[in-house]
This record gives sequence, C-alpha cells and structure tokens, in this order.
Amino acid sequence: MAIVLAATGLFLYIRVGSALDRTIDQGLKARAADVAALVEQADTGLRDAPSQRGRDNGFAQVVGSQGAVIDSTPGLADRLLLSRDQLDRARRGEAFFERETGEDNVRMLAIPVAAQDQSLVVIVGTSLEPRASALADLEGQLLVGGPIALLLASIAGYLVAAAALRPVERMGERAATISAASPGRRLPVPPAEDEISRLGRRLNDMLARLEAALERERALVSNASHELRTPLALLKTEIELALDDPDSAPALAAALRSAGEETDRLTQLADDLLLLARADSGKLPLRRTRVAIGELLDAIATRFRRRATDAGRSIEVAAPTDLVVLVDRRRLEQALANLVENALRYGAGTVRLEAVAAPDALVLHVTDQGPGFPPDFLDVAFERFSRADGSRAGAGLGLAIVSAIAHAHSGTATASNASGGGADVTLTLPVRDSS
Repeated sequence: MAIVLAATGLFLYIRVGSALDRTIDQGLKARAADVAALVEQADTGLRDAPSQRGRDNGFAQVVGSQGAVIDSTPGLADRLLLSRDQLDRARRGEAFFERETGEDNVRMLAIPVAAQDQSLVVIVGTSLEPRASALADLEGQLLVGGPIALLLASIAGYLVAAAALRPVERMGERAATISAASPGRRLPVPPAEDEISRLGRRLNDMLARLEAALERERALVSNASHELRTPLALLKTEIELALDDPDSAPALAAALRSAGEETDRLTQLADDLLLLARADSGKLPLRRTRVAIGELLDAIATRFRRRATDAGRSIEVAAPTDLVVLVDRRRLEQALANLVENALRYGAGTVRLEAVAAPDALVLHVTDQGPGFPPDFLDVAFERFSRADGSRAGAGLGLAIVSAIAHAHSGTATASNASGGGADVTLTLPVRDSS
C-alpha cells in the first residue's frame, strides 16, 4: 500500500505539474497573439496598453530586426530578455524559453511578427512562482495525507483480513478437536459463497472420505477377526479330539484331514487379504503374457465342470478362438474362478463365460440363471466382506478380489442383473498390443 500511495502521489504531482505547464503555455500564446495584434496596429505602445501591464505577473517585449528593444512593459526598461542565439531561434519560428531573473524563474514565448515594414520578435513571459507555489502546496499535502492514508488503509486492511480469516481460525480450532474417537464432526462453513466456504466444504468432504475409509478399516479388522476365529476354533477342536483318543488311527487321521482343510482356508484368507493390501497400495504385481482368452475360459470351465455336473448344472463358454491379449493369466484366472465359484454357489441354471472384443477393450461376462443380486446389494457388491444374503458363509472377499484385479489391469468390474434373470458380472480390461 505504501508503494501504491507513493506511486499515486508521484503520478498526481507529475500530472498537476504538466497541467500547470499547459495552462501557462496557453496563456503565453494568447498574450503573444494580443501583443502581435497590438504591434501590427502600431497605434499605441506596450507601456501605454493597460491590458498588458502587470497582468498575472506577466510582461512583454518587442525586439526589432537589429536586436534593439523597441517596446516593453513597465519594469523591463531596455534590457533584452533573450540571448542572441535564442533571438535567432525565435526569428525562425515560435519558441519557449525559461530563465532566472533575480530570485524569480520565468517562462517566455517568442514569436516572429512582420509589422511596420520590418521583422520583429514579440516576447511575452510570466513568472513561474505561482506554479512552484501550487506544486509545493500539493507536495506538502501529499506528504501529510499519504502517511494518514497509509495508516487508515492498513487499519482497514487489517480489519478486513481479520474478518475474512476469522472463519479459518474457527475451522482450525474445530480441526484440533476432531479425532477418530469423535466421528461425524465437521468444520464450520461460513454462509458466504467465497474461497473460504469452498475450502471448508472440500475439507468436510475429505473428512467424510477419511471417516468412510476408517470405518472400512475397522470393518476389515472386525470381519477378518471373525473369519480367522472360526477355522482356528475348528483346529483347536480337532486337536483336542485327537488328543482325547491318541491311540485311534482313524480318529487321528480324520482330525488331521480336518485340520488340513482349515489350514487351507486360513492360507486362502491370508492370501486374499495380502492381495487386497497390495492392491490398496498400488503394488499388486502383474506378469503380463500373451493369453488366448478362449483357451483360458475353456480351462476354467473344465476345472469347475465336474462340480457343476454333480449339481445338475452346466458351464458354457463363448469366445473368439483368435482373441489374444496381454494380461496376467494367473490373476485373471483367479478373478474368473471367483466369479464361477459364486455363480455355482449362489446362482442357478447354466453358468456362461463370454468374451467380447470391444474397441480398445476386452469385455468378459460371467452370468447365471439364478435369482440375481438383491437390488440394494449392487452398490456394495465389490466391497470387502459384503454378502448378498447377509450370512457368514464364506469370507465375502471374492468380488473385492475381482475388482482389485480388474483395477490392477487399469480396467473396471461391474455387477448387474440380466434382463432375463440371473446375475451378470462384467470385467472390462483395456486391450494391449499382443504382437
């Protein structure tokens, strides 16, 4: 603000000085025209012309062709106001000059005039003292008013800034009290539609996302603990039963088989949680190779066909035989196997694996002819430990793993219900050149 005020004052000082100079020059031109007209009439002299005597501290002088003073206003006597060089310049055309006369500075205008059968030079001038006095008064006012204006502007700026930043202070105080132990608390947002209110709303949205993430982490720990408790309890029971009858080989073998199954379940749960943790950190490793999609779908169908036949169901595959893409075969096979597993466990009728080559993408469908997904489950289908029936059967990580693998391939996973009935889970993966 000090720089702005100083620049404004300097600009005003220069502009006022320039305006005063223009006013003085215009007055000199008007006076020179009057004197020239008077000289051309030659009926009276400057000494006797009342209109030229002492007006605004002005003066006039007429110089002949030989450089002699012909006429002048009272007080100038016969002293030539211009030097020889200046006089020669004035004979060639209109010219302005400044000089000191005693303690006063004057500005003069000299113009050539042809009158009385000779070439004359008319010189008019005025004192610059009024100009200097006006500029001195302006300078004094600026030197006094500038600091006052700076002080007032600083106080006003401080008050405005304090008022504008008061909501930030309130948000800071509230932020200091928000913790994981106090969910649901938000920052106060001012009613004004400005940058502060927009910042407050965005921070509140961030807090909502953080709370949702924290809630998911709590649910993950809770559900993982529950899933781990069941196989561990079964392991302990089997071991206790084996210890109750250590001499019975059949009982010991059955206990070991059951313990092995529960160990496999624990291992699978640990692998699933590790995969999701790597996916969350963006470090899920992929080993892309050229994969024939038709052959991959046939392999998955062959793996589950006996189980489907035992349940009185069938598995169909529909895929182009020449469709080859760059994907991680093991991860993609894991995702499709999870989908087929869910279709056999919760669906009905024929399970269909279909691959479609879309522009720049590979679209994979796994459908069945069962009841489909409940409408309220579609929005949370790919969340961890979510189950459509609300039961505790299974860990509820299958669809979450499918989504993680799809995102690791820069693709998407969606769940919907087919128009003719049954669930339809779709994987859309960007196609990479496999040549």
